[in-house]
Amino acid sequence: QVQVEESGGGLVQAAGSLRLSCTASGNALRIKAMGWYRQAPGNQREYVALIDTEGRAVYADSVKGRFTISRDNAKNTVDLQMTLLKPEDTAVYYCKANAQMSEWASRDYWGQGTQVTVSS
Repeated sequence: QVQVEESGGGLVQAAGSLRLSCTASGNALRIKAMGWYRQAPGNQREYVALIDTEGRAVYADSVKGRFTISRDNAKNTVDLQMTLLKPEDTAVYYCKANAQMSEWASRDYWGQGTQVTVSS
């Protein structure tokens, strides 16, 4: 099993910044891709940013140029630096870690989510 825990959510004014952090821990051979997703009330969960073990990152169009994802492979942590926040960024943000559990199997683990609220 792998535990994924997020931190860093909160309330911020529009145009402000916030940093989310996530740690994956447990019995995995290694943590592969990690990423952030978000879900606003009434909406489906959507991906925000993903990063692989080489540091290659992809972003949703809605956050490009404003959010930056980074990770520390040694600590199995991933951060999301969010700047120029907009009210439409308000959502519960979830961290996902893809863990290699055996030579043949990998699976995704999710955190419980952290609330980000951006006031106008």
